[in-house]
Amino acid sequence: MTHVQATGQARTARAVLEFRLHLCVGVALVVTLLAGPEQLSSPIMALLLAQGMFAIHRGPRLNRPADERPWRYIRHGSWFFVASSLLRVVREMGGLPEWLTLLPDLLTVPAYLMVGFCFMVMLRQRLADDDDSARIDALLVGLSIAFLTWVFLIAPNLAAEMSGSQLVNAVFPVFDVTILVLGARLMLSQGARQPALWTLVLACAALFTGDVLYCLREALEVGVPQQLVDAFLMLMFVLLTGASMHPSMRSLTEPQGGVTRDLSRGRTVLIVAMVILPVGLTALMPPGTPMSYVFRAVLCMALVLTVLIRVIRSNNSRARAEQISRRRVTHDTLTDLPNRELLTETVSHWAERAAGERLEISLLFLDLDRFKMINDNWGHRIGDELLRAVAARLVQQVRAEDVVSRIGGDEFVVALAGPPSERLGEQLAERLIAEFNRPFSLSIGDVVTSVSIGVARSGGDVHALDLIRDADTSMYKAKSNGRNMYALFDASMRDQVQDRVRLEQALRGAVERGELAAHFQPIIDLASGELDGFEALMRWYSPELGHVSPVQFIPIAEETGMIEEMGSWLLRESVRQLAEWTERRGPDARPLHVSVNVAVRQLRDGSLVRLVDDALREHGLQPSALWLEITESGVMEDLETALLTLDALRTMGVTLAVDDFGTGYSSLSYLDRLPVGIVKIDRSFVSGVGGNGAKEPIVRAVLAMTRAMGHRVVAEGVETEAQRDWLREQGCDLVQGWLYSKADLPANLTAWIDRRPALSQA
Repeated sequence: MTHVQATGQARTARAVLEFRLHLCVGVALVVTLLAGPEQLSSPIMALLLAQGMFAIHRGPRLNRPADERPWRYIRHGSWFFVASSLLRVVREMGGLPEWLTLLPDLLTVPAYLMVGFCFMVMLRQRLADDDDSARIDALLVGLSIAFLTWVFLIAPNLAAEMSGSQLVNAVFPVFDVTILVLGARLMLSQGARQPALWTLVLACAALFTGDVLYCLREALEVGVPQQLVDAFLMLMFVLLTGASMHPSMRSLTEPQGGVTRDLSRGRTVLIVAMVILPVGLTALMPPGTPMSYVFRAVLCMALVLTVLIRVIRSNNSRARAEQISRRRVTHDTLTDLPNRELLTETVSHWAERAAGERLEISLLFLDLDRFKMINDNWGHRIGDELLRAVAARLVQQVRAEDVVSRIGGDEFVVALAGPPSERLGEQLAERLIAEFNRPFSLSIGDVVTSVSIGVARSGGDVHALDLIRDADTSMYKAKSNGRNMYALFDASMRDQVQDRVRLEQALRGAVERGELAAHFQPIIDLASGELDGFEALMRWYSPELGHVSPVQFIPIAEETGMIEEMGSWLLRESVRQLAEWTERRGPDARPLHVSVNVAVRQLRDGSLVRLVDDALREHGLQPSALWLEITESGVMEDLETALLTLDALRTMGVTLAVDDFGTGYSSLSYLDRLPVGIVKIDRSFVSGVGGNGAKEPIVRAVLAMTRAMGHRVVAEGVETEAQRDWLREQGCDLVQGWLYSKADLPANLTAWIDRRPALSQA
């Protein structure tokens, strides 16, 4: 705990203690004033006034509210109240001239005004002015109390001759009604009801009670004991000033975010009582004077009208709340587009009338290409900004009756309905592909992103969710075809998806079940014909599916993230196997290396460096014996992150190789930035060399470029002697391919491990 926190807690505890002490002492003095001898009344009242003034000056300094205005108003009002009380004592002792007898009573008017200003500031600061329910309920309380005040205090004396002092005292409850209305609004509005608030409201109730008793005594000459009047007024003063002593007084001038307390049981009882009591009294009491009867009727009508407004507003608020809740459920919070639920509901509704109206429903499933790169490079704030810009552009490109929805992440769906002959879906897809070539203007500048679109159509005979799934399937087809295009769904795609799902489920847990195997393909030194090392390749045999081609399961492993676990297994197994072969060959044999492919996800994972270091240390291999193969396209997806990992691996001593060179970015500038020592030429280029093949100029250029950069070159897919001989003539360093050996299990490669002389070059 910091020193500041400790100091704040100590100050709060001290404030609570002083608040409780103030109330205990004040209530004890009020009880003594009420029950004690009359001779002690003046000294006790003096003590109470002094205690209250101390509290109203002490509280704000101790609790330090953000806005001190309400407490300044109470402080000023308290001084008026003290002056009025002292002048009343002087008046009772006969010390005031007759023309100043109204002064003590008139001085209470600014005191009331100060308290009213205090409550109005609190209401504004707590944002309670927006709470219509509290405003109306407080008005009900005010009208009801005004009715009772009129009936019992003012109306009975309208015909009687009243002195000026009696007239002034008779209207005091009118001020109290106003203060009670403000206090009721403060209590009924949203926000926490803490001790300081309760203390203020109780002070209002004590003030009203004391003024009613004072009015009965002074204006109507009812035999109310003076001590009883003084007790309630002093209790009001103790509570009003004491509210500033409690730490919760700070919350009275802070915005409150709580939910409005609407029609709780106690609040319902209050509303019913405030309506029934005046109406019942009007029905039971005699009419009285015409003016009294009219005034009572007007007040009753105002009460009924207020209740009617309360009901109407309550119903309207409930309807608005339901609309807001419905929109939150059916719309995306980021883009305010319809979500999957509303999309499904709309498409289902269209399907019901599609057959009768001969409509064709088209769904376009859009997925932003490489959206993750934008989030990784610029952060999610820019990613969200792009999503909103995409949503706005999509809305601009469709008709008013079409539906544009966001169903999650960077996935959007556009739903259209129209005559089958118009091919609305395909036309819109072509237009959107072109539209996404225009950059999006974001806060960081112009950003260009392409989109892959899947299009599915239905005449209303396909369920909405199935149609969304079909459009999703065709979108993946568009991505696999190269992105930035659209694909139209056909039934064969559904079979492909089912096969893929079955393959994915079978692949999960393959490592734990021991279904994976590491195969190794020899890599040969062209100059000497000797074995230089092996490339490790992953193979999978599923008891359910049999032997599965890496072309099928590797992309699935990469998309699902399973490649991280599988890649880690292959790396550890390859290092273990090379250590075993090295020990078998002995210290005098030519050192071998093992080359292992690294997936894009592994490059992004900071644990790859530790994994490599642990594997090498466990099996006692030199880092130079391990080659890690990376692809150009994989590195370029997140170049900066990849470079951090690659630099750490190179510093460790691991050899890095660019795999499938020529099929990715193939940029000299990119290759120069990568800390690699090996370049592997893809088999698609090697197949076209030897015998004046069409790819010879390309391979010759690659060899010359890499040689100039100081890199060694491995040619993959060497299958003929002509290819081998041509590559040797061009100065290629290493080769691998079926001319030498296929990738095989370690048990089938013992001849390579045990062979010492150079291989025949014939």
